[in-house]
Amino acid sequence: MTSADPTFALRLAADDRDLRAAQRLRYQVFVEELGGDGPLVDHENRLERDAFDPLFDHLLLIDTRRDPALLQDVVGVYRLLPGDRLAPGQPFYSEGEYDLTPLRASGRRLLELGRSCVHPDHRGGTAMFHLWNALADYVLDRGIEILFGTASFHGTDLAALRMPLAWLHHHHLAPPELCVTVKPPHGVAMDLLPADQLDRKAAMTATPALIKAYLRLGGFVGLGAWVDHDFNTTDVCLVMDTERMSARHRDFYTRKAPA
Repeated sequence: MTSADPTFALRLAADDRDLRAAQRLRYQVFVEELGGDGPLVDHENRLERDAFDPLFDHLLLIDTRRDPALLQDVVGVYRLLPGDRLAPGQPFYSEGEYDLTPLRASGRRLLELGRSCVHPDHRGGTAMFHLWNALADYVLDRGIEILFGTASFHGTDLAALRMPLAWLHHHHLAPPELCVTVKPPHGVAMDLLPADQLDRKAAMTATPALIKAYLRLGGFVGLGAWVDHDFNTTDVCLVMDTERMSARHRDFYTRKAPA
């Protein structure tokens, strides 16, 4: 994984130091910035972690100007889990919130995405572009066919989120063969407004940039949202089928394929 910008380097986490640097960034974003918490969050060492971390590959965006000894060099992260890495019966992280039966039954190569974040100093620039390019390399190299994972709206006030959630439900719901379904006890319906009361501009303004990026790539959402009070978020499950992408977006993922 390379970057044309010498400011950045991209690679998978190689050791415990790399993982702790990723968890430190996650703590800054998900805990300090967004108010999240959880049973394995290490407040003393400022690390956001969970039991799934050892299973995942951790894609790192590194600012080469920052000091690695202080765990400050990782400025972007993506957590990636190929489905063939799981033992029989072993769950994906997302199965704590969603029934993934349609994806598991597809027989296709799956990749779970999660814990994506960028340091505040690098938002609005090229950081996410570099991460997406590296993700494309990862997907192509492993022959991934379906990408999925939860993505979050900040906050748990469903009344405040009714416009964007209803827009996703009415306009971006996954087809039946890919439509995962939210689980109880914290699953809620997203059709909080009828279709004729929706305002696209207002809905998109209230939708996080990462979710909009998935939608631009041809992504869908599953049925229902999960209210995560520990992390102070409302989650949707996004699903991307590389075969259903537009030609322009598919080229992004297959640009290195041999002729």
